Amino acid sequence: MQTLTIQQVAQQTGLSVHTLRYYERNGLLEPVDRASSGHRRYSTEDIARIEFLTRLRATGMPIRQMQEFARLFREQPDAIGDRRKLLEAHEQQVQAYIQGLQRNLEVIQWKIGYYKGLEVRQQADPDYSYSQTHERQECLAAGRAFMLERTLQQGDAEAKGTSQADEIVPASR
Repeated sequence: MQTLTIQQVAQQTGLSVHTLRYYERNGLLEPVDRASSGHRRYSTEDIARIEFLTRLRATGMPIRQMQEFARLFREQPDAIGDRRKLLEAHEQQVQAYIQGLQRNLEVIQWKIGYYKGLEVRQQADPDYSYSQTHERQECLAAGRAFMLERTLQQGDAEAKGTSQADEIVPASR
């Protein structure tokens, strides 16, 4: 079985050598095997665990929850249900974050469309000026209406038991 040095694993995973040592020192990884020289030698299994931990961290799982997951894996291998529940709770948090990002993206897309419309108006009428107060008011009102519509659609989707993705079609560009 081929093993890798800490530098090779750092390069492969994108983590720093310091982070790899931290993961081992703080119980996120089981102690890594050592060569006769005392240098760490990572197995394929170690790398797979590191990659999974990296995904948990990238999705915002706190270190303490990652430690709990690793502890359950190491000390209670039959506690599959506990590990699943921990991951399900994290999945719900990630899904909520993604939905928030999606709502923010929709607002950005709406604003881009609004600006494209203003550009068309500017090209059609050289005297058109966005700096006019009523145009700013119109943008604010339209933006509020857009957000209200999205909020109502989301509420309808939740009441029907469907996901927002099933119910709301992104605004056309």
